[in-house]
Amino acid sequence: MGRSLTTTTRRRVLGGALGIAAAPFVLRSRGLAAGPVRIAGLVSLTGGGGAFGPNSRAAHQAVIDEVNAAGGVLGTKIEYFAEDDETNPEAGVRAARKLIDVDGVAAIMSVWASAVGSAVLPLCWENKVMMLAICAADSIAQMPHQGYFVRTQPNTELQGRQFADFAIREGIKHFFLMMPQTPFTETTFKGVTDLCRDKGIKVSTLIYDAKKTSLRSEVDEMMRAQPDGLMMGGYQPDDIVLAKDLFRAGYKGKVVAFAYGTTSQFIDGAGKEAAEGIYTIEPVPAAGSAAYERLKTLVKRDQLDTYICQAYDHTNLAILAMAKAGAATGTAIRDNVRKVSDGPGVKVDNALDGLKAIADGKEINYEGASGPCKFDDIGNVVEVRFRVNQIRDGKIVEIKA
Repeated sequence: MGRSLTTTTRRRVLGGALGIAAAPFVLRSRGLAAGPVRIAGLVSLTGGGGAFGPNSRAAHQAVIDEVNAAGGVLGTKIEYFAEDDETNPEAGVRAARKLIDVDGVAAIMSVWASAVGSAVLPLCWENKVMMLAICAADSIAQMPHQGYFVRTQPNTELQGRQFADFAIREGIKHFFLMMPQTPFTETTFKGVTDLCRDKGIKVSTLIYDAKKTSLRSEVDEMMRAQPDGLMMGGYQPDDIVLAKDLFRAGYKGKVVAFAYGTTSQFIDGAGKEAAEGIYTIEPVPAAGSAAYERLKTLVKRDQLDTYICQAYDHTNLAILAMAKAGAATGTAIRDNVRKVSDGPGVKVDNALDGLKAIADGKEINYEGASGPCKFDDIGNVVEVRFRVNQIRDGKIVEIKA
């Protein structure tokens, strides 16, 4: 179905019975916590990532509720905190400071925006707090994070390759790339350009100011170049502005965008006519897997996007790594996250089964709702599936590549 494989608010949870019933075997996990077990979500509840942060928080909450209902980990209940980074680096740093300095968390999970991840990661490694992230900029993994970082979202090199493949597959002759300034803009431009030029495709690039309320002058510049293909590389608010101006300008070429910027809210904001025909590319979760089906039950939803699945995996990985280590610290998670997700052992797709196996002295291999969750030496996920969609009659429809 159009998929390709590429390798390479503070809230405390003290219990609850959300989700699948569990036995109290969790209390037999090796070791006892010397202090509270505290993990956090730093999620985008507002701003450009506001469509995804609430889902990430819901996934964190669901997993922790389930584990706490079974007795917790390391002999105690997990305390969960969530803060809104507002999809903004400054707000993200303030929120991270609170989570680290006041709440004393061992892990910060599901940071979505690359600008926020870039700003917050130094705080994490300096304070020995593990970051399990979504943010995709290549530069983040290349920071001297000392291992306190893994991400389940494919980096921009992998994502850029998908846009180049789209241009090649669709027979585009001149591909025009339009993006705001982000930590991943230049690497995306380079990745797409290098692959397209190898196939004889002309590539032009333009960086715009995402805060502008009109991008008509940028659209006019693009129109003068007469490209037959356009990549919209922004977040949802600026994609809405750009799509409206493209429609008004009468652009007839093929348009492709990151799926995170072109959700159903994008269609509502840009208007059905302006959104019609736009292609979207996105990494996809492991639909149909046991983990995916379990998460659907936990959060009571019929369909899941990749971000809620990644947040589910972040929570399970943090809990299992602490149990494997017998310690509730960021360093324990850092040193054990690959031991529970990349190697021989009993295959598990949720914390409860993994905790039971660890308590029984078994090695485990976690594979989650977003995919296998295997990481390279600098924290990049190395197995990711993608799909291509198209907006048709106001709906986002998966198409064959």
